[in-house]
Amino acid sequence: MDRKKTSHKGENGYALVIGGSEEYVGALTLAGLSALRAGCDAVTLASSEKVAWAANRYAPDLMTMKLRGETFSVKNAKEMVKSAERFDAVLVGCGMTRRGDKFVHYFIRKCLKPKVIDADALKSLSFKDFSNSILTPNEKELELMLINSNKEFLLPKLRESNIKEKAEVLQGNLRYFLQNDNVLLVKGATDIIISKNKIAYNRTGNQGMTKAGTGDVLAGLTVGFLAKSQDLFKSAVAASYINGFIGDQLLKQKKGYCFIASDIMHDLVNVQKMVKK
Repeated sequence: MDRKKTSHKGENGYALVIGGSEEYVGALTLAGLSALRAGCDAVTLASSEKVAWAANRYAPDLMTMKLRGETFSVKNAKEMVKSAERFDAVLVGCGMTRRGDKFVHYFIRKCLKPKVIDADALKSLSFKDFSNSILTPNEKELELMLINSNKEFLLPKLRESNIKEKAEVLQGNLRYFLQNDNVLLVKGATDIIISKNKIAYNRTGNQGMTKAGTGDVLAGLTVGFLAKSQDLFKSAVAASYINGFIGDQLLKQKKGYCFIASDIMHDLVNVQKMVKK
């Protein structure tokens, strides 16, 4: 994403990434570094003290907020709603686990900043709970959210539909959610990105991207673009395309499925080179 020669620190976005756990330190770190690689000026990770210190040791480029307690609490959520006001966009969920459900219920309803919601942060909520957000569910997470939203009647139709029909069914039946300034990015062999009046399909990517961490990279890219652009739909589309595009390049370079999520994150610099050419 272009930036002015005269731009100063902070003008290109500050992102806050909330998540992680002792089991999934890598998820939080991958997301934070991917947000930086997407071009925003600074990224702060918020997690428990142990997790935040581990992330500090791995990546000195990331700042951290060290929350009290081993799991995310409602008290943490109240503090983070206030802290989020200093940032341009917030990512919630990567590596958090379901132990953060109470945190998520409070934070997502109270935080007014543009948000990206991923992974376990999606699983206990319904579509009516979100505003000003990009949701990035996989197929199983989407089904769980439809059940939470009393829309399980859609599941048989979605399973039998082709990609175009599926997108239209979701757009038609999630009108309240989409009209509340939200975007849905459904991850799959073909990603579907849906807003209240647009549908986009992304076909970059390959079978090697089923590996752990690729979704965290996608979420990080999305919040990085969002912190700079403040455009929910374009951020989701750009992140989906670039994540898959790099995966396709790595498949060719490594001649197989031996690449991992951190390879995608590190190879983001090559995309910038290609764009300049």
